[in-house]
Amino acid sequence: MPNMDAESFQAIDETKLLAPEPMNHAPRILLLYGSVRPRSFSRLVSEEAARILNRFGAETRTFNPSGLPLPDDADVSHPKVQELRELVQWAEGMVWCSPERHGAMTGVMKSQIDWIPLALGSVRPTQGKTLAVMQVSGGSQSFNAVNQLRVLGRWMRCITIPNQSSVAKAFTEFDEHDRMKPSSYYDRIVDVMEELMKFTLLTRERADYLVDRYSERKETAEELSKRVNLRSI
Repeated sequence: MPNMDAESFQAIDETKLLAPEPMNHAPRILLLYGSVRPRSFSRLVSEEAARILNRFGAETRTFNPSGLPLPDDADVSHPKVQELRELVQWAEGMVWCSPERHGAMTGVMKSQIDWIPLALGSVRPTQGKTLAVMQVSGGSQSFNAVNQLRVLGRWMRCITIPNQSSVAKAFTEFDEHDRMKPSSYYDRIVDVMEELMKFTLLTRERADYLVDRYSERKETAEELSKRVNLRSI
């Protein structure tokens, strides 16, 4: 068994987990949806989710993906790319809601996530932030899109909550004013947003410590050591 780096290996500090300094602003939640259709049901579900989150005390912002270029088909200075990245940096939690198309999330949804880098300079914009995943379907209930979103959430180092929502035959779940009708699907969305709020309040003060990794501390220490050695030459 290899010896662990003594300086990088640290005992768990319970004080950083149990009693952090509380934040005094409302939890900041960003909502992303995966369709640019005029009557997008993933947008409508996201709007319902935002209303619920506001009732729970969150501050919400929603990104409109219309006009966002395909990944690698524009420079990162594109206004829509900059808008998305700034919103991700602002957020402490996120909601991703995609339609299911051909058994998968939409390209619109994936493009948004692909424009979010794992790192912006020394900042990892999604690491340690909470995430709720949802999907809408035109037919029977499915979980293909939310399962894919979970994989992406893990890859982006988000704290993805256990609960999720999948709305079947979404076109039947909204009235003529584009408000969601009372149903078990609506109740599940309330459940998911409630859980997201609880996880966000529980983790946001602790996020940096929760995702602080031995391997990364070791790598950082080695890089610093190399720089010091180079300067001494």
